[in-house]
Amino acid sequence: MPTNPLSRRGFLLGVAATTALGVTGCGLGGSSDSGGDTTGPVTGDVTGEIRFQTWALKPKYTDYINGMITAFQQQHAGVKITWIDQPADGYLQKVTADAAAGNLPDVVNVPPDLSYPLAKKKLLLNIDTAVPDAKKDYVDGGWAAYELPGQPGSYGFPWYLNTGPTFYNKALFRQVGLDPEKPPTTYAELEADALVMAQRSNKQIAMLGLTPVIADFGLYGVKVMDDDGSKFTFNEAKGVEFVEMYKRLYDAGALIPEALSATYTGAGTKFMNQQIAWAPGSAYDLQNFKTNAPSLYANVGITKTITSTGKANLYVQGLSVPAASKNKPTALAFARFVTNAQNQMAFAKLTAIFPSTKGSMQDPYFSQDGGTDEGRVRVAAAKQLDTAVNYTPVQWSEQMTTLLQQKMSDAMQGKSTPKQALDDTVAQCDKLLAG
Repeated sequence: MPTNPLSRRGFLLGVAATTALGVTGCGLGGSSDSGGDTTGPVTGDVTGEIRFQTWALKPKYTDYINGMITAFQQQHAGVKITWIDQPADGYLQKVTADAAAGNLPDVVNVPPDLSYPLAKKKLLLNIDTAVPDAKKDYVDGGWAAYELPGQPGSYGFPWYLNTGPTFYNKALFRQVGLDPEKPPTTYAELEADALVMAQRSNKQIAMLGLTPVIADFGLYGVKVMDDDGSKFTFNEAKGVEFVEMYKRLYDAGALIPEALSATYTGAGTKFMNQQIAWAPGSAYDLQNFKTNAPSLYANVGITKTITSTGKANLYVQGLSVPAASKNKPTALAFARFVTNAQNQMAFAKLTAIFPSTKGSMQDPYFSQDGGTDEGRVRVAAAKQLDTAVNYTPVQWSEQMTTLLQQKMSDAMQGKSTPKQALDDTVAQCDKLLAG
């Protein structure tokens, strides 16, 4: 589970956030016709030893994970599960290195963007064929996240989902004469309010802390890729219109200049320090504000994600089983156990995530806020979850993220037009995709 999402470059994501960190074309080893993806159901006794790897869940969720392991071992005599928890920093690179070395654990937490290059190299089991009846247990959006372009089937058990509202600073709105109870709900309103904020504060208060990442283009209604996923298309007219809006905001002082740095990760800190007024996030962030930024927490407003599509962004985490696992029956059984409805619901009540199992979202926990801010965020996010989609293609890589950021910086500074910036980015990203 990634660390504080507000510290990350790009969309100010929630606990289930993922970014496509440089896994495509990273020398994973194997080839497109090697490794041995399963061609039929995996059968055999659930016994023996397996290794299970998670992403930054210790120490906060140690009791929860150990409890699941103990319960599974009690149900299956002779099973021994060794839990490995990797730190958040460098996790995706660690998984990539282990894959290249043929040393992946038997059950490994990977987001869809990391499962894609692994599946291309036939390093993951196709769950559709390995466990044919599994799909019926999970919501369509969660399962579809692991149905990867050009690959048959699906390559992960969806573990937990997230989407989120947007946070804004009521005190900063009030300071410049904007109604703190009426935050913007459309891009046009966001631009208008951001321009007012910059003008009335003499450019001392900016609404925004980041240039757009690829998911933001999707939220705006830009078609990011063509239908078969072979070429990028976000340089279409609507994409240019989106960048032109950001250019106007940057020129007016409504977007902080630090955002133009490719390595900038300080937008979350600026929001917590009440130096910018707008931060897309998730329910996970609210507890962080409460603990680490109490003065912000007292002023924080909660509103819906702005989107031109009517659909918020979906974040997915899942569990995959490597094709090279020497104990596939036990690995598959345990991955399915961890992601079953009972265990996912228990996890959702420990932290701000949502189950990927069918029917779980009907629990009153997701429709009744209990009169708390945390409850309000949970209910608001739950309402978005039904239609939320993952706007970041699994083909998107760290190199592409860097390219887009650099070209957005050029466009903001007038070194290129928004159209030129997007044309150049798409051309280079297409080359990376083809390579």
